Amino acid sequence: MGAWGREPRLGPSHRPYWDGREHREASTVPAPRVPRVFGYWRAERRTIRQAMVALLLATAGNLIAGIALGRITGTLERLPGLLVLLPAAIATRGSVFGALGSRLGTSIHTGLFEVSRRREGLLYQNVYAATVLTVTVSVVLGVLAKLFSIGAGLRSVSVADLVAMSAVAGVLSSAAVGVLTIALAAAAARRAWDLDTVASPVVTAVGDTVTIPALFVATVVATRAWATPAIAATAAVAAVVLTVRGYMVDLDTARRTIRESLPVLIGGGMLALLAGVAIQARMEQFLAFPALLVLIPPLLADAGALGSVLSARLASKLHLGSLRPRAVPEALALLDTSIVLGTAVVMFALVGGAAHLVGVAVGLPSPGAARMVGVSLLAGMLATTVAVAVAYYAAVLTYRAGLDPDNHGVPVITSTMDLVGVVCLVLALVAFGLA
Repeated sequence: MGAWGREPRLGPSHRPYWDGREHREASTVPAPRVPRVFGYWRAERRTIRQAMVALLLATAGNLIAGIALGRITGTLERLPGLLVLLPAAIATRGSVFGALGSRLGTSIHTGLFEVSRRREGLLYQNVYAATVLTVTVSVVLGVLAKLFSIGAGLRSVSVADLVAMSAVAGVLSSAAVGVLTIALAAAAARRAWDLDTVASPVVTAVGDTVTIPALFVATVVATRAWATPAIAATAAVAAVVLTVRGYMVDLDTARRTIRESLPVLIGGGMLALLAGVAIQARMEQFLAFPALLVLIPPLLADAGALGSVLSARLASKLHLGSLRPRAVPEALALLDTSIVLGTAVVMFALVGGAAHLVGVAVGLPSPGAARMVGVSLLAGMLATTVAVAVAYYAAVLTYRAGLDPDNHGVPVITSTMDLVGVVCLVLALVAFGLA
């Protein structure tokens, strides 16, 4: 029985669906045959529809983020180092609040979720942890962005500028994304949505959409001579105080989430900073065809969102006991993977075409519709293939280690996808003669 006498609510995606056989029998199937794949897709058609709607909304939001990125090329040139910070700042929003959505999704499936402001309540503790992680990681990323720029031999503004911009943008964007995540969880519990499928695409899209404008606002507020030192110092002190209190807080869920998530978020942020270095180093190609900048946010976000969807679904199934943490994926995990890969083909074709049309519509030069679609499909499928492997083994290894896969899967995927996605994008650009 779940809390308050409620039975955990298991959707079809969290139970073996075929022929009424028990999980033990189902898990011995070596691999899903084609008829079984189509049968699973039919059984999961409601979840697939929810995922497609969420991804389409996410792509629309990410295209807006891409337009904003294409429009601030002057700011990126004026403030060297900002482009290094940008992927990590975006990834942090998706990592922190995507993981929050994953944890809340698991609590809904297990019957433990309730909307409450009680300090001991699950919702309060998760929001507390997300706040601590947002402030701390934003400050750390500002410092690391300076170090990575120096290490790569790139020009950069001061460390105080980067810390101030990262902190201001982090607070502004996190407020919007946090409210949305909680609202989605409440709606999912009320309307029987699968939060594991809906949360990651929507949260990452909104994170991308609000983070780029928030960073632009931060460049106005935080780079003034009188404001930069004050904001940077205040943010640094707040990060230290919140981290110490978070590690010692008497709230078990919040303390565990902070302790498990902080190293993962910082490590993932470093991977995202490497992605920023790679983009900054190839700024000339993107300036020649600014429509390629429009492609970056939806490409990276959709690859990360697809991997996050798989990770969240696997985490819930591991918690519920319908999936075993094996080195070789069971049939149920492979069936979920087939849904993600099939969805990816459709989404990345749409992303490439939409990025071309949107770029042309706002006056950003494009290399052409065919090459934009080709680049998007090739880069997206390469990145998604990596994402599904990372999603499965991140969930399985953390679960077997006695850790909560909800705290690790989404952050690992979103930050890994920033670096992997950029590498795949560069490979696709080379393949189509654009780099």
